[in-house]
Amino acid sequence: MAQQVRGVIARSKGAPVEVVTVVVPDPGPGEAVVKVQACGVCHTDLHYREGGINDEFPFLLGHEAAGVVESVGEGVTDVAPGDFVVLNWRAVCGDCRACRRGRPWYCFATHNAKQKMTLTDGTELSPALGIGAFAEKTLVAAGQCTKVDPAASPAAAGLLGCGVMAGLGAAINTGGVGRGDSVAVIGCGGVGSAAVLGARLAGASRIIAVDVDARKLAAAQKLGATHTVDSSAADAVEAIRELTGGNGADVVIDAVGRPETYQQAFYARDLAGTVVLVGVPTPEMQLELPLLDVFGRGGALKSSWYGDCLPSRDFPMLIDLYLQGRLDLDAFVSETIPLDGVEQAFERMHKGEVLRSVVLF
Repeated sequence: MAQQVRGVIARSKGAPVEVVTVVVPDPGPGEAVVKVQACGVCHTDLHYREGGINDEFPFLLGHEAAGVVESVGEGVTDVAPGDFVVLNWRAVCGDCRACRRGRPWYCFATHNAKQKMTLTDGTELSPALGIGAFAEKTLVAAGQCTKVDPAASPAAAGLLGCGVMAGLGAAINTGGVGRGDSVAVIGCGGVGSAAVLGARLAGASRIIAVDVDARKLAAAQKLGATHTVDSSAADAVEAIRELTGGNGADVVIDAVGRPETYQQAFYARDLAGTVVLVGVPTPEMQLELPLLDVFGRGGALKSSWYGDCLPSRDFPMLIDLYLQGRLDLDAFVSETIPLDGVEQAFERMHKGEVLRSVVLF
Protein backbone atom coordinates (compact mmCIF):
# COMPACT_ATOMS: atom_id res chain seq x y z
CA MET A 1 0.00 0.00 0.00
CA ALA A 2 1.41 3.40 -1.00
CA GLN A 3 2.56 5.70 1.80
CA GLN A 4 2.50 9.47 2.12
CA VAL A 5 5.63 11.15 3.51
CA ARG A 6 7.18 14.62 3.61
CA GLY A 7 9.80 15.46 1.00
CA VAL A 8 11.62 18.41 -0.57
CA ILE A 9 11.03 19.18 -4.23
CA ALA A 10 12.23 21.69 -6.80
CA ARG A 11 9.07 22.55 -8.73
CA SER A 12 10.63 24.81 -11.37
CA LYS A 13 13.99 26.22 -12.43
CA GLY A 14 15.50 28.54 -9.84
CA ALA A 15 12.44 28.59 -7.58
CA PRO A 16 12.93 28.01 -3.84
CA VAL A 17 12.48 24.40 -2.82
CA GLU A 18 9.26 23.28 -1.11
CA VAL A 19 8.35 20.72 1.52
CA VAL A 20 5.41 18.72 0.14
CA THR A 21 3.61 15.42 0.57
CA VAL A 22 5.18 12.64 -1.51
CA VAL A 23 3.46 9.37 -2.35
CA VAL A 24 5.85 6.38 -2.11
CA PRO A 25 4.55 3.17 -3.72
CA ASP A 26 5.19 -0.31 -2.37
CA PRO A 27 8.39 -1.77 -3.81
CA GLY A 28 8.04 -3.78 -6.99
CA PRO A 29 10.41 -6.48 -8.27
CA GLY A 30 14.01 -5.49 -7.61
CA GLU A 31 13.04 -2.43 -5.58
CA ALA A 32 13.27 -1.34 -1.95
CA VAL A 33 11.68 1.30 0.27
CA VAL A 34 14.18 2.90 2.63
CA LYS A 35 13.39 4.91 5.74
CA VAL A 36 15.86 7.77 5.41
CA GLN A 37 17.77 8.72 8.56
CA ALA A 38 20.14 11.35 7.17
CA CYS A 39 20.82 13.03 3.83
CA GLY A 40 23.61 15.48 2.96
CA VAL A 41 22.98 18.67 1.01
CA CYS A 42 25.17 18.26 -2.06
CA HIS A 43 25.97 20.82 -4.77
CA THR A 44 24.41 18.46 -7.31
CA ASP A 45 21.02 19.06 -5.68
CA LEU A 46 21.49 22.76 -6.30
CA HIS A 47 22.38 21.97 -9.93
CA TYR A 48 19.04 20.16 -10.21
CA ARG A 49 17.16 23.09 -8.73
CA GLU A 50 18.87 25.48 -11.15
CA GLY A 51 18.07 23.30 -14.18
CA GLY A 52 21.75 22.44 -14.69
CA ILE A 53 21.12 18.69 -15.02
CA ASN A 54 17.96 18.54 -17.13
CA ASP A 55 14.49 20.07 -17.20
CA GLU A 56 12.48 17.09 -15.92
CA PHE A 57 10.80 19.09 -13.15
CA PRO A 58 9.54 18.59 -10.52
CA PHE A 59 12.56 16.98 -8.87
CA LEU A 60 12.55 15.14 -5.57
CA LEU A 61 15.93 16.30 -4.30
CA GLY A 62 18.53 14.58 -2.10
CA HIS A 63 20.78 11.63 -2.86
CA GLU A 64 23.63 11.51 -0.30
CA ALA A 65 21.86 9.38 2.26
CA ALA A 66 21.78 6.54 4.76
CA GLY A 67 18.82 4.79 6.32
CA VAL A 68 17.13 1.50 7.12
CA VAL A 69 15.45 -0.79 4.59
CA GLU A 70 11.73 -0.92 5.39
CA SER A 71 10.51 -3.31 2.71
CA VAL A 72 11.74 -5.03 -0.45
CA GLY A 73 10.09 -6.28 -3.60
CA GLU A 74 10.10 -9.62 -5.31
CA GLY A 75 13.48 -11.13 -6.13
CA VAL A 76 15.54 -8.94 -3.77
CA THR A 77 18.13 -11.00 -1.90
CA ASP A 78 21.10 -8.70 -1.20
CA VAL A 79 19.30 -6.57 1.40
CA ALA A 80 16.41 -7.20 3.78
CA PRO A 81 14.10 -5.17 6.02
CA GLY A 82 16.05 -3.81 8.98
CA ASP A 83 19.38 -3.53 7.17
CA PHE A 84 21.27 -0.25 7.65
CA VAL A 85 22.33 0.95 4.20
CA VAL A 86 24.11 3.75 2.40
CA LEU A 87 22.35 4.71 -0.83
CA ASN A 88 24.36 4.88 -4.04
CA TRP A 89 23.44 6.26 -7.43
CA ARG A 90 25.37 3.74 -9.55
CA ALA A 91 23.65 0.39 -9.06
CA VAL A 92 25.67 -1.81 -11.40
CA CYS A 93 23.83 -3.99 -13.92
CA GLY A 94 26.32 -6.89 -14.01
CA ASP A 95 25.74 -7.45 -17.72
CA CYS A 96 26.98 -4.46 -19.75
CA ARG A 97 30.31 -4.54 -21.57
CA ALA A 98 32.11 -2.84 -18.65
CA CYS A 99 30.70 -5.27 -16.09
CA ARG A 100 31.48 -8.28 -18.29
CA ARG A 101 35.09 -7.10 -18.59
CA GLY A 102 35.46 -7.00 -14.80
CA ARG A 103 35.20 -3.22 -14.51
CA PRO A 104 31.80 -2.76 -12.84
CA TRP A 105 32.73 0.67 -11.47
CA TYR A 106 32.41 1.86 -15.07
CA CYS A 107 28.98 0.21 -15.51
CA PHE A 108 27.27 1.77 -18.54
CA ALA A 109 23.75 0.60 -17.66
CA THR A 110 23.21 1.46 -13.99
CA HIS A 111 19.61 1.13 -12.92
CA ASN A 112 17.03 2.88 -10.77
CA ALA A 113 13.59 2.03 -9.44
CA LYS A 114 11.12 1.46 -12.27
CA GLN A 115 8.13 2.93 -10.41
CA LYS A 116 7.79 6.66 -9.83
CA MET A 117 7.11 8.51 -6.61
CA THR A 118 4.46 11.18 -7.10
CA LEU A 119 2.73 14.19 -5.62
CA THR A 120 -0.73 13.59 -4.18
CA ASP A 121 -2.29 14.77 -7.47
CA GLY A 122 -0.42 12.06 -9.36
CA THR A 123 2.34 14.27 -10.79
CA GLU A 124 5.41 12.08 -11.28
CA LEU A 125 8.61 13.17 -9.54
CA SER A 126 12.13 12.86 -10.94
CA PRO A 127 14.34 11.65 -8.07
CA ALA A 128 17.75 13.33 -7.95
CA LEU A 129 20.33 10.84 -9.25
CA GLY A 130 17.62 8.19 -9.09
CA ILE A 131 17.36 8.43 -5.30
CA GLY A 132 15.30 11.39 -4.00
CA ALA A 133 16.29 11.20 -0.32
CA PHE A 134 15.17 14.58 1.00
CA ALA A 135 12.17 12.58 2.09
CA GLU A 136 11.21 10.54 5.13
CA LYS A 137 11.11 7.45 2.89
CA THR A 138 12.23 6.81 -0.65
CA LEU A 139 11.84 4.13 -3.32
CA VAL A 140 15.05 2.93 -4.98
CA ALA A 141 16.41 -0.03 -6.91
CA ALA A 142 17.61 -2.57 -4.37
CA GLY A 143 21.06 -2.40 -5.97
CA GLN A 144 21.25 1.21 -4.80
CA CYS A 145 21.29 -0.02 -1.19
CA THR A 146 24.70 -0.98 0.20
CA LYS A 147 24.60 -2.71 3.57
CA VAL A 148 27.12 -1.37 6.10
CA ASP A 149 27.81 -1.67 9.84
CA PRO A 150 24.85 -0.14 11.74
CA ALA A 151 27.22 1.20 14.41
CA ALA A 152 28.09 4.08 12.06
CA SER A 153 26.48 7.48 12.46
CA PRO A 154 23.86 7.93 9.70
CA ALA A 155 24.92 11.57 9.19
CA ALA A 156 28.52 10.53 8.53
CA ALA A 157 27.79 7.28 6.66
CA GLY A 158 25.42 8.92 4.21
CA LEU A 159 28.15 11.21 2.92
CA LEU A 160 29.81 8.21 1.28
CA GLY A 161 26.77 8.16 -1.00
CA CYS A 162 28.19 10.98 -3.10
CA GLY A 163 30.65 13.76 -2.27
CA VAL A 164 33.02 12.11 0.16
CA MET A 165 33.22 8.94 -1.94
CA ALA A 166 33.82 11.03 -5.06
CA GLY A 167 36.79 12.75 -3.44
CA LEU A 168 38.27 9.70 -1.73
CA GLY A 169 37.92 7.67 -4.90
CA ALA A 170 39.42 10.40 -7.10
CA ALA A 171 42.64 10.04 -5.10
CA ILE A 172 42.68 6.33 -4.31
CA ASN A 173 40.88 4.71 -7.25
CA THR A 174 41.19 7.07 -10.22
CA GLY A 175 44.43 8.82 -9.34
CA GLY A 176 46.09 5.70 -8.00
CA VAL A 177 47.92 7.73 -5.34
CA GLY A 178 50.62 5.61 -3.75
CA ARG A 179 53.04 5.74 -0.86
CA GLY A 180 55.44 8.67 -1.11
CA ASP A 181 53.57 10.44 -3.94
CA SER A 182 53.06 14.18 -4.09
CA VAL A 183 49.45 15.26 -4.59
CA ALA A 184 47.82 18.63 -5.22
CA VAL A 185 44.07 19.18 -4.82
CA ILE A 186 42.55 22.25 -6.45
CA GLY A 187 39.30 23.25 -4.76
CA CYS A 188 38.79 22.19 -1.15
CA GLY A 189 35.05 22.02 -0.63
CA GLY A 190 33.50 18.72 0.41
CA VAL A 191 34.82 16.71 -2.55
CA GLY A 192 38.27 18.30 -2.58
CA SER A 193 38.70 17.89 1.17
CA ALA A 194 37.77 14.23 0.79
CA ALA A 195 40.43 13.92 -1.92
CA VAL A 196 42.96 15.34 0.56
CA LEU A 197 41.88 12.71 3.07
CA GLY A 198 42.09 10.00 0.40
CA ALA A 199 45.63 11.03 -0.48
CA ARG A 200 46.56 10.82 3.17
CA LEU A 201 45.02 7.36 3.50
CA ALA A 202 46.98 6.22 0.45
CA GLY A 203 50.28 7.31 1.98
CA ALA A 204 51.10 10.46 -0.02
CA SER A 205 54.10 12.24 1.44
CA ARG A 206 53.20 15.75 0.28
CA ILE A 207 49.59 16.92 -0.03
CA ILE A 208 49.03 20.46 -1.31
CA ALA A 209 45.58 21.99 -0.84
CA VAL A 210 44.69 24.88 -3.18
CA ASP A 211 41.73 27.22 -2.70
CA VAL A 212 40.79 30.89 -2.49
CA ASP A 213 39.05 30.49 0.88
CA ALA A 214 41.18 30.43 4.03
CA ARG A 215 38.46 28.51 5.91
CA LYS A 216 38.55 25.66 3.40
CA LEU A 217 42.34 25.56 3.48
CA ALA A 218 42.26 25.30 7.28
CA ALA A 219 39.78 22.43 7.06
CA ALA A 220 41.97 20.68 4.47
CA GLN A 221 44.95 20.91 6.83
CA LYS A 222 42.97 19.15 9.55
CA LEU A 223 42.21 16.35 7.10
CA GLY A 224 45.82 15.81 6.09
CA ALA A 225 47.10 18.60 3.82
CA THR A 226 50.80 19.19 4.47
CA HIS A 227 50.86 22.51 2.58
CA THR A 228 48.28 25.07 1.47
CA VAL A 229 48.15 27.57 -1.38
CA ASP A 230 45.83 30.58 -1.43
CA SER A 231 45.36 30.89 -5.18
CA SER A 232 43.79 34.32 -4.82
CA ALA A 233 47.19 35.62 -3.69
CA ALA A 234 49.63 33.31 -5.51
CA ASP A 235 49.92 31.55 -8.87
CA ALA A 236 48.75 28.02 -8.14
CA VAL A 237 50.97 26.35 -10.76
CA GLU A 238 54.12 28.13 -9.62
CA ALA A 239 53.32 27.45 -5.95
CA ILE A 240 52.75 23.72 -6.53
CA ARG A 241 55.98 23.47 -8.53
CA GLU A 242 57.91 25.29 -5.85
CA LEU A 243 56.60 22.88 -3.23
CA THR A 244 57.61 19.85 -5.33
CA GLY A 245 61.22 20.68 -6.12
CA GLY A 246 60.30 22.48 -9.32
CA ASN A 247 58.81 19.34 -10.87
CA GLY A 248 55.08 19.45 -10.22
CA ALA A 249 52.94 16.95 -8.33
CA ASP A 250 52.63 13.27 -9.23
CA VAL A 251 48.82 13.55 -9.09
CA VAL A 252 46.77 16.74 -9.40
CA ILE A 253 43.06 16.57 -8.68
CA ASP A 254 40.73 19.25 -10.04
CA ALA A 255 37.75 19.30 -7.69
CA VAL A 256 36.33 22.51 -9.20
CA GLY A 257 35.70 21.56 -12.81
CA ARG A 258 36.35 24.80 -14.67
CA PRO A 259 38.62 25.31 -17.72
CA GLU A 260 40.98 27.55 -15.77
CA THR A 261 41.38 25.12 -12.86
CA TYR A 262 41.86 22.21 -15.26
CA GLN A 263 44.65 24.12 -17.01
CA GLN A 264 46.24 24.75 -13.62
CA ALA A 265 46.04 21.03 -12.87
CA PHE A 266 47.50 20.14 -16.27
CA TYR A 267 50.54 22.38 -15.88
CA ALA A 268 51.02 21.75 -12.15
CA ARG A 269 51.69 18.01 -12.58
CA ASP A 270 55.06 16.40 -13.04
CA LEU A 271 56.08 14.93 -16.39
CA ALA A 272 54.21 11.65 -16.84
CA GLY A 273 52.00 12.64 -13.92
CA THR A 274 48.25 12.25 -13.66
CA VAL A 275 45.43 14.80 -13.79
CA VAL A 276 42.09 13.74 -12.30
CA LEU A 277 38.96 15.76 -13.06
CA VAL A 278 36.31 15.14 -10.41
CA GLY A 279 34.67 18.59 -10.35
CA VAL A 280 31.67 18.62 -12.70
CA PRO A 281 31.76 21.21 -15.53
CA THR A 282 28.66 22.82 -17.00
CA PRO A 283 27.67 22.09 -20.63
CA GLU A 284 28.90 25.36 -22.12
CA MET A 285 32.47 25.11 -20.81
CA GLN A 286 35.24 24.58 -23.37
CA LEU A 287 38.89 23.59 -22.83
CA GLU A 288 41.78 24.67 -25.06
CA LEU A 289 45.25 23.14 -24.64
CA PRO A 290 48.18 23.00 -27.07
CA LEU A 291 48.18 19.46 -28.43
CA LEU A 292 51.98 19.45 -28.34
CA ASP A 293 51.81 20.02 -24.57
CA VAL A 294 49.38 17.14 -24.18
CA PHE A 295 51.83 14.91 -26.04
CA GLY A 296 55.00 16.33 -24.57
CA ARG A 297 53.98 16.18 -20.92
CA GLY A 298 52.85 12.55 -21.18
CA GLY A 299 51.08 10.88 -18.30
CA ALA A 300 47.34 10.50 -17.97
CA LEU A 301 44.31 12.79 -18.10
CA LYS A 302 41.43 11.09 -16.31
CA SER A 303 37.85 11.81 -15.34
CA SER A 304 36.59 10.34 -12.09
CA TRP A 305 32.99 9.12 -12.11
CA TYR A 306 31.79 8.80 -8.52
CA GLY A 307 35.38 8.20 -7.49
CA ASP A 308 35.40 5.09 -9.73
CA CYS A 309 33.93 3.33 -6.73
CA LEU A 310 32.23 -0.02 -6.46
CA PRO A 311 29.79 0.56 -3.58
CA SER A 312 29.58 -3.10 -2.55
CA ARG A 313 33.39 -3.16 -2.22
CA ASP A 314 34.19 0.35 -1.02
CA PHE A 315 31.37 1.45 1.32
CA PRO A 316 31.72 -1.36 3.90
CA MET A 317 35.51 -1.01 3.90
CA LEU A 318 35.38 2.75 4.41
CA ILE A 319 32.78 2.44 7.17
CA ASP A 320 35.07 -0.05 8.91
CA LEU A 321 37.92 2.50 8.71
CA TYR A 322 35.56 5.14 10.12
CA LEU A 323 34.61 2.93 13.07
CA GLN A 324 38.31 2.22 13.69
CA GLY A 325 38.95 5.97 13.95
CA ARG A 326 41.09 6.01 10.79
CA LEU A 327 38.66 7.89 8.52
CA ASP A 328 37.18 11.07 10.00
CA LEU A 329 33.83 11.26 8.23
CA ASP A 330 32.41 13.31 11.10
CA ALA A 331 34.71 16.18 10.11
CA PHE A 332 32.62 16.72 6.98
CA VAL A 333 29.37 17.27 8.90
CA SER A 334 29.35 21.04 9.44
CA GLU A 335 25.77 21.15 10.73
CA THR A 336 22.59 19.10 11.01
CA ILE A 337 19.32 20.64 9.88
CA PRO A 338 15.62 19.79 9.65
CA LEU A 339 13.90 18.96 6.37
CA ASP A 340 12.63 22.51 5.97
CA GLY A 341 16.17 23.91 6.22
CA VAL A 342 17.39 22.83 2.78
CA GLU A 343 16.92 26.19 1.04
CA GLN A 344 18.96 27.98 3.70
CA ALA A 345 21.60 25.23 3.51
CA PHE A 346 21.96 25.92 -0.22
CA GLU A 347 22.77 29.54 0.62
CA ARG A 348 25.42 28.58 3.19
CA MET A 349 26.93 26.08 0.74
CA HIS A 350 27.05 28.71 -2.00
CA LYS A 351 28.87 31.09 0.37
CA GLY A 352 31.41 28.40 1.29
CA GLU A 353 30.38 28.40 4.94
CA VAL A 354 30.01 24.62 5.25
CA LEU A 355 31.53 21.37 4.02
CA ARG A 356 28.20 19.60 4.41
CA SER A 357 24.83 20.40 5.91
CA VAL A 358 23.01 17.17 6.73
CA VAL A 359 19.26 16.73 7.03
CA LEU A 360 18.41 14.51 10.00
CA PHE A 361 15.07 12.71 10.14
